This record gives sequence, structure tokens and C-alpha cells, in this order.
Amino acid sequence: MGSKRTLGVVLFEGFELLDVFGPLEMFGLAAEHFEIRLISETGGVVASRQGPKSVCDDSFQSAPAIDVLLVPGGIGTRREVNNPVLLDWLNERSQLAELVASVCTGSALLAKAGVLDGLRATSNKLAFAWASAQSEKVQWQQQARWVEDGKIFSSSGVSAGIDMALAVIAKLVSEQAAEQAANFAEYTWQRDADCDPFASVVGVSESA
Repeated sequence: MGSKRTLGVVLFEGFELLDVFGPLEMFGLAAEHFEIRLISETGGVVASRQGPKSVCDDSFQSAPAIDVLLVPGGIGTRREVNNPVLLDWLNERSQLAELVASVCTGSALLAKAGVLDGLRATSNKLAFAWASAQSEKVQWQQQARWVEDGKIFSSSGVSAGIDMALAVIAKLVSEQAAEQAANFAEYTWQRDADCDPFASVVGVSESA
């Protein structure tokens, strides 16, 4: 492995802004360890659910080898779970990546692509019923801030992706690097992956 890992972030129309840019703020604060690439099916400009657009570095076809694959959620996942091009690409690239991470309903895409078969994973609690319905082969965890199973990380909704990203940095780089990123951003890192107050707030039960 070289001095930097390539972090590929999958974008699609209707992605959730914080799902992407919350984690990227943290990975960007460890820029000496990660090279960030924004990737979409055809490249170009992709609009978020909130409206602001992002310019992708690569298309699926032109994307380089990816060490860390990040899959966000957002309302666009409701469409993309039926996109065979995206699902096939996620399956292929997940097999090759060192680590795969999803935020929010991004886990629904990984589940539909077969990436999570036999693994533990979580998702956005408000959308948990929909996300978990995408595959019965996943051991869905109804109460978790994030879940780590082998090389697959999955987080709960939106802001939980920041805590997960810091956990990924701690795993791949060091605990100190993660702490430095959190402190620079003046962010209180929730280190306990099982601390999930929103499961009870939205009425999701404690066991999968």
C-alpha cells in the first residue's frame, strides 16, 4: 500500500449532503493518508437531495482502483436500488476494496447488490423498515450507531456517518489521527458504536 489510500465516494441524484461531506470533512483532515475521488455512473455533475451539486472526478468506467469505498444514502437510493449498473459496480468494487463503508440508506444499496450477504449491518432508523426489506440475507442491527463486520462498515442515519468515518480512520491510520481530525473540526466523537439513542426515539426495537 502506498502513502495514500484512494477513497472513492459514489454519488447519485438525490444523495444526502451530510452523508457525503460529513465523512469527507474527517477524511480530508487526514489528507496525507487519503486521496478523495467523487464517482458517479456517468461522471459530471450530480445534484444532492438538498439541491447543491457536486462535480465528479470519475465515471464508473474511468474510476481508478479504490481502496476505501464510501456509499451514502439519500432519497435517491429509492430509485438506485433498481439500477443494475450501479448494483453490479458496487458488487465488483466492493470485492476489490480494502474497506467498504455505507452511511444511512447507502446500506440498502449494498444489501441489494449482495455485498452484505451474511453480514451484520445497520441503516437509518427512520428508513430502517425499507432498507432492511432490500435483503433478507443481511443480519440487520436495529440498534447501532455503526456496525463493523469484517471489512464492511455501515452507519445509522446521516450524522452517524461522521462517527463511523472517524472509526475508519482509527482502524486504517491510527486512533491519534482520528482524534486530531475530530478535535480540529471541534466535533465530539461518539466512539461507542452501540450508542444509538435514535433507535428508541423513532421506535425501532433493540434487537435485530
